[in-house]
Amino acid sequence: MAKSYEEAGVTLEAGYESVRRIKKHIAATQRPGMMGNIGSFGGMFDLASLNYKEPILVSGTDGVGTKLKIAFMMDKHDTIGQDAVAMCVNDVLAQGAAPLFFLDYIAVGKNDPAKIEAIVKGVADGCVMSNCALIGGETAEMPDMYSEDEYDIAGFTVGAVEKSKLIDGSKVQVGDILVGLASTGVHSNGFSLVRKIVFKDNHLDLGKQYDGLPDTLGNVLLTPTRIYVKPVLQVLEKIDVHAICHITGGGFDENIPRVLHEGQGIHIEEGTWEMPPVFPFLEKYGKVDHREMFNIFNMGIGMIAVVRPEDAEQTVSLFNELGEKASVIGRVTDKEGVDILLK
Repeated sequence: MAKSYEEAGVTLEAGYESVRRIKKHIAATQRPGMMGNIGSFGGMFDLASLNYKEPILVSGTDGVGTKLKIAFMMDKHDTIGQDAVAMCVNDVLAQGAAPLFFLDYIAVGKNDPAKIEAIVKGVADGCVMSNCALIGGETAEMPDMYSEDEYDIAGFTVGAVEKSKLIDGSKVQVGDILVGLASTGVHSNGFSLVRKIVFKDNHLDLGKQYDGLPDTLGNVLLTPTRIYVKPVLQVLEKIDVHAICHITGGGFDENIPRVLHEGQGIHIEEGTWEMPPVFPFLEKYGKVDHREMFNIFNMGIGMIAVVRPEDAEQTVSLFNELGEKASVIGRVTDKEGVDILLK
């Protein structure tokens, strides 16, 4: 036993126990190309086994942000890992890439093996949902940097796509149709404002089910970010998708214009999709301007596929058949900016 290290606040034995606990969850993410075992200095993946002809690697990294504060308060840690995976794999998916592997980084104030297992189980669940191998990671015990009950998590993923099938927005034209895919709620963006509304401004109770919400406020806010990988990749096999937008921080106004050309804009009609009740709830208690909500949150649309008008109906049908709630929410116009026809 490293007594001096333990006196400094780091327990090596807890780290060993955490590794033992998470091995079975990592094994569940096995997929073609995965190499080696947990414990190597570097994670390995055999890209040649996937038979790409001209592979383009697309990488993404992200965290969960202050949504973690809700998890701390509720002492619920088994879904936050899915959020970390979703934020990364949904981003590389926007270029048409299939996520191949994922690595996580977890920094804790005190290594609690049961809590680490819960976090990594969420990561593994997210990897399974996106057919992505969990090939490595790091758990750092950092006393004095974090309190004993707090941690941070970040992730990194690499995906691949054939060069000829890379989605970069270059095909987007005026008249193209926006097909929106439903979100599961707030996802993992905007939680600094969420926490201000819930705690500072209104002193709301996470354990209470408020009018209009389907569950307690805490459970609604912790609903994990939806992972769109499998249905989107299946649709890409049949539809020539011109662009994909992952609606994250900055909502509609920041994310959709990223795939447009100079002189192009979008027109969106509110009411063409079902909005989760958490957004009217936050708008009401936060006294947030309705239009501003679209500049902060996803408002019920987690991802958008931009397609030709003649492909719109089939695209919606395909997504719905695959279990997604899809609808036509707008179109590309020749007027720059984000125009939303509010209800």
